[in-house]
Order: sequence, then C-alpha cells, then structure tokens
Amino acid sequence: MPLFHYRAIDTSGKVVKGETDAINEFDLESQLHKSGLDLIKSSQVKDRAHKLQKLSRRELIHFMFQLEMLFRAGVPIQAILADLRDTAETPQIKNLCANLYEKIDSGSTISEAFASNPGIFPELVVNLVRAGEATGQLPDVLKEIVESLKWQDELASKTKQLMMYPAFVTVVVGSVVVFLMIYLVPQIIGFVTNMGGEIPLQTKALLWVSSAFVNYWWLIIPAPFVLGFLMLMLSKVNVRFKHLMHASMLRTPYIGAIVKKIILARISDTLGLTYRTGIPVLEGLVYCSNISGNVVVKDALEKARSDISNGAPISQGFASQRLFPSLVIRMIKVGEETGDLAGSLKNISYFYNRDINDSISRIQALIEPTLTIVLGIILGWIMMAVLGPIYDTISKLKLT
Repeated sequence: MPLFHYRAIDTSGKVVKGETDAINEFDLESQLHKSGLDLIKSSQVKDRAHKLQKLSRRELIHFMFQLEMLFRAGVPIQAILADLRDTAETPQIKNLCANLYEKIDSGSTISEAFASNPGIFPELVVNLVRAGEATGQLPDVLKEIVESLKWQDELASKTKQLMMYPAFVTVVVGSVVVFLMIYLVPQIIGFVTNMGGEIPLQTKALLWVSSAFVNYWWLIIPAPFVLGFLMLMLSKVNVRFKHLMHASMLRTPYIGAIVKKIILARISDTLGLTYRTGIPVLEGLVYCSNISGNVVVKDALEKARSDISNGAPISQGFASQRLFPSLVIRMIKVGEETGDLAGSLKNISYFYNRDINDSISRIQALIEPTLTIVLGIILGWIMMAVLGPIYDTISKLKLT
C-alpha cells in the first residue's frame, strides 16, 4: 500500500504535516477527515510501499474474531475492512486491512484476497473460507476458525510450558556444576593437596573434571548449543536423520508421550474442523499431515490416507498404523457408525486436551524433587571426594 506525505489543516486553523498509508488520495482524505483534518496537499512517496508483515497468532485471532462478529452482524465486507483499517492499533493490521480492501474492491473474493497473502493466512484458513463462501455459511466457518485458532494458541502455550521446565532444570543444574567446578572445587582441592597424603580415585576424578572445566570452559559451555545447532542443520539436509530424531522425540520418557498427545490433539481438531466445514476427509488429512510437525506422524497419516483413498474406512486406515492409540481408532469408528464423525473428533480433542494438562502438571510436580536429587548427587560426590582425603590425613596424625 502506498505511503503519502500530506499537509492538512485542523479545526483551529493549524497546519499539520505527516505521512500515512492510504489506497489513494480519496482514501487519504477520508482518513484525515475522520481525524478532524482537512487535506490541503498530498504527494505519494516514490518507491515506498509497506510490505505486509506476518501477524502473531494472537493478532490473527483478534482480526478473525472481529471479522466474524461484524460479518455476522450483516456489515458488508468492505465496510468491515475499512473500519478495521481506520481503528487498527498496529501498522501490520492497518496495512493488511488496506491490502484486503483493495483486492476485494478489485473483484476478488474473500478467500482469493486471503490467498494472496500466504505468509499471513495459512492454506487451511484460506480453504475453509473458500468452503464457507461456497456453502453460504461463512459466519459459521469464521467462528469455527476462531475457536480452532484459540485452541491452537492454548496448545502452543502448553507446549512451550512443557519444554521450558526441562530447559530450566538443565540450565540450573548446569550453572551449579560450572560454578562448583570452576570456582569452588579448585580452592578446596588446593587445600587437600597441600595437606599431603594419598589422593583416592574419586578425588582424582574430581580433579580431572575440575581441571577440564577450568582449562576448557570456553569449549564445554557452548558445546550443547553447538551440538543442538548441528543436529538441527543435519535434520534439514538428511531425511533419515530427521526421521530418527523425530522418532526418538516420541520415545523420550514422559516428554515423548505428551508431545505425541499434543500432535494427535492438533490432528483431530484440524480433521474435525475441515470435516464440519464440508472439506472432504482425504483433503483434510493433507492439512493434518502439514500441521503435524513430526515426520513419523506425517508418514503414518500419508499411509492412512492412501488406505482410505483405496476404499478402506477411516478407522481402518488409522488402525493400520500402529502410531495411533486404540482410543482414537475406537472413537473414529463410533463416529463412522453413528454418522457423527465431527463430534467424535471433537471429543478426541477434548480428551487429549485434558490429558495434556494433567500430564504437564505431573511433570511440573516432578521438577523440584528431580532437581533436588540431581544437585544432591553432585554435591554428595564432591563432598566425598574432598572430605575423604581430609579425613584420612587427620586420622593418620599422631597426637603427642
């Protein structure tokens, strides 16, 4: 959208200068008039156009919610976009609304205008809106999209919360170990060495570890981050390694089970959403595969889709892949038999959402005792390695 430099006059007769985005000069004059200004002169800034920036999930939810509410109230789409543009709190929303307004004003449908901004609107949202336009149920589809986006935002927050706790434990324990090995242990070991006497094996091991931290801290501390970066890069260029890494993630004790539940919850929610809005199951499974985020699950979905396309029931296609729990298969089968597949998929999402909350709460409850035990083991080893030779030396002293 072009950027205009303008001169205007307010109600008191004061001349005001500024810059703002507008579709054309008439749009600029309308915007200024709403702000209590009368346009005197304007000029478009050459070679200057604002590139649309990707919205955060919260911004997208807010935008879609406003769109759904105003559309349900019977307000025309162009009036909605013009109002949202004029009242936008951020430049991103303002530019987006102006972009959509311009495209729809040129004859595009809402879905076509959305599709012209793939970095902002996911392909699934575009196709759901297109299905809503075709069936005449766009307000209902927009409501479904908003509810799904809200649920996904909550799920993403829980996923972040799940990953933050193990990272917190690792950072705390690692920081304590580095402090002990670099600062405290060398001082204590120096005292023990000066006392003379034989140094036991566990003290020699502590000396070796402490010496390694003191001399090579610049290599040891960044090593985990470098290793993680290399694994990430390797997973992008090597399909087998990526498959192995994703499979290992699903098999990780405690964490893997929750990650799998989160993925299955997203799949059931997406499949239910597409099914309720009239998108065929086979097409819905494509979207599920794209949003899974795990190549192992993606391969299983593609194989299940292949079986279903060859005539197998949905439940049988899922059952042929051992990745999916019996609960998912049973509920899908019940949905097929009763004709309420969308309801069954919604129940699966609800079940996993509640189970995810319980699992994360249990892991959080285990963090504190785990941290205490790990630190206790480290401190116990250091105390035994330090106090052992001190005790031996003192016991050999002869009192006169």
